[in-house]
Amino acid sequence: MSQTVNAVVVKEKNAPAVVEQIVIPDPGPGEVVVDVLTCGVCQTDQHFQQGEVGDDFPYLLGHEATARVSEIGEGVTNVKVGDKVILNWRAVCGECRACKKGDLKYCFSTHNADQPMTLTDGTELEAALGIGAFAEKTLVHSGQCTVIDDVEDTSNAAVGLLGCGVMAGIGAAINTGEVNRGESVAVIGAGGVGTAAIAGAKLAGATTIIAVDLDPRKLQKADELGATHTVNSKETDAVEAIRELTGGFGADVVIDAVGIPATYKQAFYARDLAGRVVLVGVPDPSLTLELPLQDLFSRGGSLKSSWYGDCLPSRDFPMLVDLYQQGRLDLDAFVTERITLDKVQEGFDTMNRGEVLRSVVEIKS
Repeated sequence: MSQTVNAVVVKEKNAPAVVEQIVIPDPGPGEVVVDVLTCGVCQTDQHFQQGEVGDDFPYLLGHEATARVSEIGEGVTNVKVGDKVILNWRAVCGECRACKKGDLKYCFSTHNADQPMTLTDGTELEAALGIGAFAEKTLVHSGQCTVIDDVEDTSNAAVGLLGCGVMAGIGAAINTGEVNRGESVAVIGAGGVGTAAIAGAKLAGATTIIAVDLDPRKLQKADELGATHTVNSKETDAVEAIRELTGGFGADVVIDAVGIPATYKQAFYARDLAGRVVLVGVPDPSLTLELPLQDLFSRGGSLKSSWYGDCLPSRDFPMLVDLYQQGRLDLDAFVTERITLDKVQEGFDTMNRGEVLRSVVEIKS
């Protein structure tokens, strides 16, 4: 029997994110209905609101979530009713050309629920990243559920951030950048994703970790989460500062967590010869980049893009939850404020002012 619940919807481009009643169908084959516990306010949701991802309005927002499985559809074996899960938007298919090559992290045909959720008048909703978790309940593919230890309810908000932003940052360092013990890492942009990349570099054993940002508040938080040095790029040249802090050579790995041409050029020229550049900041589709081809050739190394931190949720989420429970990964530090479902639009505004690493909507416990 379908259920009617409260959820955050944006009906047209740049319209406010408002609470509406939506209809959740019974789960079909391979599908799962979950009770959402928490959901982080991520900039990607605002990109949906602003029409920068597509124009399939109305959108059901939210994707960075913890939940508890309440119903399962036919053929579902990987989760059971009552499991606590982190939702993910990379439910690998196992059949596409990437999966068959063993590159599951690049799966080109990830699974989403087949049935649509709707407004009460029957209008079909497009769920952000196939999840739509700014809701009391949501319908997802079972592969989008990664079972985790039943952590304390007070920890739901923290571990849920692994569903997107924190995983993107940590994965940019560990998976994409392949940071090794003793290496130097610079991260340009110390927002939520960039600060997570700093935490990831620390986990990987980097000994020099340089945070670069314009905002002293963000640099202070980066320092608390593992940066060994901070650079205010409003006051000093970021490339020269990074080189000075790395013996004049540049960093082994430079992560651009902003995603604009200016910061990418900083990352490119702030790396050592044969170093790695990782782009994890999502660029505006209208932006272009120009670099001398000779510099691309002569500096060597690699230029990589990090999609979702190149993660495998089934592998990475439980591992990072374990590190959190051991006290080796401070996920609580990323939760700046806890808000209610009707405050999502205000959460976007707070995020845009640079006042938070993450606002987290708490829905159920």
